[in-house]
Amino acid sequence: MPAKTRKQLTLFLQKEQSWSVEKIRQRFNPVQAGMIDAHVTLCRDNELTHIDTVLANLRSSYLPEIAIRFEKPARFEAGKGVWLPSTDTASYHTLRTNVLRGIVDSPAQKIPHITLMHPRNSACTNEIFERICEETFPTFFTFKEISLIGQPNGGKWEVLDRFELHSAKSLPG
Repeated sequence: MPAKTRKQLTLFLQKEQSWSVEKIRQRFNPVQAGMIDAHVTLCRDNELTHIDTVLANLRSSYLPEIAIRFEKPARFEAGKGVWLPSTDTASYHTLRTNVLRGIVDSPAQKIPHITLMHPRNSACTNEIFERICEETFPTFFTFKEISLIGQPNGGKWEVLDRFELHSAKSLPG
């Protein structure tokens, strides 16, 4: 049976920004931390059914880097998971619209977030959540590239390709 590889587009946190997030992930969700670095999912596998169009958009567009502001930790999925959600969605949704151009006119309005504890392979308790809330996380994260990643047979995610986002001073016009 051929290997099944899930693909998605991801915004990885820059190493110099991610230490507090990674510390929590490694302590309270080592399975997920071992599968993928801290990130914000830009497009899930079900949105990449026309991958050639998506890749053409990524290669031909002059997409700007984005900064997203994140809120305090919050629980989700009946309290099993913990994330840093964002209400600062404009630049994220503009980026999604540009990446999915020609596939869907109005992409679903997703909540950009950084998962600290994934409910699939961890379970948050009240005590753990209190400890997480004691941590100090950066308020803003800047994203300078989009990564196309693949997960063969439910294993560790691998970077398949990278697409640079451009700083405001390098944008044309």
